[in-house]
Amino acid sequence: MTVSSGSPGWYLRRLSRMGPREVGGRVGDAVRRRRWRSARPGCPRVTGARFTAVLPAGAIAAVPPDAAKRLIAEADRLMAGHAEFFGVDRKDLADPDWWYDPKTGRRAPSGYAFDVPYRDEDAVGDIKQIWELSRHQYLTQLAAAYAVTGDERYAERVAEHLRSWWAGNAPLRGVHWTSGIELGIRLLSWVWIRRLLDGWPGAAGLFEGNPVALNQIWHHQRWLAAFPSRGSSANNHVIAEAAGQFAAACAFGWFPSSPRWRADALRSLERHLRGNTFLSGLNRELATEYHGLVLELGLAAVAEADAAGVPVPATVRLVLLRMTDALAAVVDNRLRPPRQGDADDGHGLVVDGAGTDRWGSLLATGDAVFGRLAWWPVVTGTDVRTPLLAGLVKPTEPSVSRPASRPGHFADAGLTILRGPGEIWCRCDGGPHGFLSIAAHAHADALSVEVRHDGVDVLADPGTYCYHGQPEWRQYFRSTLGHNTLRLDGGDQSVSGGPFLWTRHAGSRVLVADPSGERGARWCAEHDGYRPSVHRRRVELTAASRELRVVDEVRGQHGQRRVVHLAFHLGPAIAADLVGSRAQLTWTRDGEDRSAVLDLPGQLSWRAHRGETDPPLGWYSPGFGRKEPSTTLVGTGFTDGAEVFTTLLGFHG
Repeated sequence: MTVSSGSPGWYLRRLSRMGPREVGGRVGDAVRRRRWRSARPGCPRVTGARFTAVLPAGAIAAVPPDAAKRLIAEADRLMAGHAEFFGVDRKDLADPDWWYDPKTGRRAPSGYAFDVPYRDEDAVGDIKQIWELSRHQYLTQLAAAYAVTGDERYAERVAEHLRSWWAGNAPLRGVHWTSGIELGIRLLSWVWIRRLLDGWPGAAGLFEGNPVALNQIWHHQRWLAAFPSRGSSANNHVIAEAAGQFAAACAFGWFPSSPRWRADALRSLERHLRGNTFLSGLNRELATEYHGLVLELGLAAVAEADAAGVPVPATVRLVLLRMTDALAAVVDNRLRPPRQGDADDGHGLVVDGAGTDRWGSLLATGDAVFGRLAWWPVVTGTDVRTPLLAGLVKPTEPSVSRPASRPGHFADAGLTILRGPGEIWCRCDGGPHGFLSIAAHAHADALSVEVRHDGVDVLADPGTYCYHGQPEWRQYFRSTLGHNTLRLDGGDQSVSGGPFLWTRHAGSRVLVADPSGERGARWCAEHDGYRPSVHRRRVELTAASRELRVVDEVRGQHGQRRVVHLAFHLGPAIAADLVGSRAQLTWTRDGEDRSAVLDLPGQLSWRAHRGETDPPLGWYSPGFGRKEPSTTLVGTGFTDGAEVFTTLLGFHG
């Protein structure tokens, strides 16, 4: 069942997932919003402000030439007015309309910020398209291009766009003042823009000497101090809010409230970094891209602290260290992490051009800040961000023990990586459904597997594609049928109450996790999402035969007949020839032909689906807002609690 956010039913379901403390906080927020409608204090007068959080000498010179070349190419494309956001090409960036959605052609309404129905695409347009440009991360790219080249054209364009945005988005007016994560990331962008423009003669006049800029910076921080994400919403959003608030209070510490904002933001950041992260280092949302976002935000916050000489609790660096080691542990041989949970292409700090590998960049920064371990994968690519962050962050010797060998099982997160010869990589999911009571970014993917061969998706996690505005697609991409697992009686394992709300969570537990056994790797887990039945799955990766065996059992009352759908989603590069219950798989990697055979359970009737829309089936989303047809194999049949369904994937060569 799909329930649109903002409907009466959604509000009731959302309220049911809140505790008394959160309800009280939200009531206070509502009162404050009403009061702010008519009482809008002005920014206190600032005199003698100076920006001192500059890059150290040599940081720009340390940028590798090929990374600088990619950055400049991107900056020149932006200067020509071109950019791509979530699959939509924009050609209006020379003079953008900050409230316009090019995807739907709609323009968000004006008025008091908290009156804007930003979840309603019919009224506002695609909110992600509108918000993304105003994160001003494309301006950090232009500012970085100025820092690298000294070409003032880039700096002048940045100044022109900032003045345009500040003039068109007065405090508390319109859609850009409705969500704290947007304000937090925007503040972080402004800090880096000021830092990267420091050599430009107009930098001080654009920021600390500009009453309009000061007013915007002050109001952003006042907003974040008043309306933090609370309770069941305290996921990656609260990290972005705290990191942006902290960065601004350090670098732009020119206001009477700056010391208080800085201290409060640091306390929030430390608390929520711990709360959002398992002890193993994986992000509790179990959505890999949000692991990357939180890690980027945390590193950027530490950079601001060190630049300003603000002491940071040791737990902050410890969490970031564990997150970096965990990332190094789970990536495949091409440095691709799992495609798990929601992904919206969100970044904390962007100073690189197209073609820069996000995950390689994070590992390179981790190497510079924490030091790499012997088992870490080798990073061969280059980036702009690493030397800039490394120039600010003070390297520290970790005071805790780190994994002596590459972990393959993360018990607290229920994630297991099985590895085999020929760069076979398999992720097995036996973890919690998601984070906090609403599990906002979770998918109904319990016991799903994701299999790659030399970095190519063979059995793929289809991804996310969209959040708002297309409920049937949102539902499909996070459904049980949309993952490599088993569905019973046509329903999802967990129950959705809206696009970012789950009202019942399947409970999973891992029974066996042996990623480095002598005769091969093994994993077994089960979940209770189809009570009274239990779905149990075993996965065995045999090194000698290069075979992956997946065995599914539905344990329940004998004689209780239930409809079974078993889905296997193939990556977009995989061609499949399905005959009966055997599929011949072929693909090309680096000019070489590769192949595998997928022997499917014979008790089920198998059919290949590709690019179907009514209902959606057979799709792969390479990034937010983008989708492409791919082949999905679905087996249909019945179980009475006695059948065992065995799938065998064998790789050739």
